[in-house]
Amino acid sequence: MKKRHPHKNIPAGHFEEEQGQMGFYGPVSHLIKKKPSTRWTHIEGDLKPRLFDLPKIKAGGESWKKLLYNDNVNVHFYHCTSQPQTAFRSADGDLLCFCHEGEGVALTEYGLLKYSSGQYILIPKCFTHVFIPTKPSSFFIIESLKSHFREPDRGLLGRHALYDKSSLIKPNLEALHTYLKENKLEFKKIAVYHRNKVTDFTYDECIFDVVEWKGDLFPFTLDMQDIMPVMSHRAHLPPSVHTTFLTDQFIVCSFLPRPLEQDEDALKVPFYHQNTDYDEVIFYHKGDFFSRDNLREGMMSLHPAGFPHGPHPKAIQAIKNKTHTNEYAVMLDSKNTLYRTEALSTLEVQSYWKSWRS
Repeated sequence: MKKRHPHKNIPAGHFEEEQGQMGFYGPVSHLIKKKPSTRWTHIEGDLKPRLFDLPKIKAGGESWKKLLYNDNVNVHFYHCTSQPQTAFRSADGDLLCFCHEGEGVALTEYGLLKYSSGQYILIPKCFTHVFIPTKPSSFFIIESLKSHFREPDRGLLGRHALYDKSSLIKPNLEALHTYLKENKLEFKKIAVYHRNKVTDFTYDECIFDVVEWKGDLFPFTLDMQDIMPVMSHRAHLPPSVHTTFLTDQFIVCSFLPRPLEQDEDALKVPFYHQNTDYDEVIFYHKGDFFSRDNLREGMMSLHPAGFPHGPHPKAIQAIKNKTHTNEYAVMLDSKNTLYRTEALSTLEVQSYWKSWRS
């Protein structure tokens, strides 16, 4: 019998399911099944795959919506079209802001950061900042409440893997003061968010008055285009190899275009998996999301721990004619259960669980 490597040499007409612990980092087994793990005909109850149409939030104009939460993380969606009157500070946690669309500048005490679609902007806890859009901007925001964001361990890949340190763009302090002067701006108020309440701090002069700084703690941007995805030409790799940031309680991955596996017996679509310890959230930024039907840019899926999920049936057929993926997405894998806000319920695509039946 030919040796069977995970995600390779799956018998014709059969399907592989991965069952693992601790996300994709712990003990794992691979089951060969006669039918897909997602062949349900009906789901009655709260535990099911969910899809949310986040672009609908923009219809309400300027808004900041909290979508998901637990004791360790908050997930928000922020849409802005004009310059705010006050600066902002989260006293609860680090803010990882992924710009889905638009462009503009982020003013911070450390300097000015330019942002555009497809960039992460990391604002450490308690850092004062304000986003000023030059084009209407939307952000998918992950707020870490219990630990700070850090870089993943590159291991055998070396320190230049995934992204090089030079790809982290620091704030420009001189550009900040030039921008404030040329636009005749003075921010004298800071809205501080702490434990679901807002406290306003008002000053008699502009709060952006830093003239010099040094150190290794600062806000920065990281463009998706500067992330180099880890690949194998022989076998499908787990999503954990695409980790961009992590904390003690969850990880953030970036899915980017890449060549598909070349071995004839290799699985080329994401494998069916039951991630028994993590809730999985994917924000679909742009591109062709080949493993899912009826998705559009800006949607967000939630697959809680407790049931298997994987590619739609059409994706398995469509992948046969593809040589590359063409998708950009952000994934959040949380160790602890994620709870949905009431605001999110109005955005749910109720028929999503049926999409595996087609």
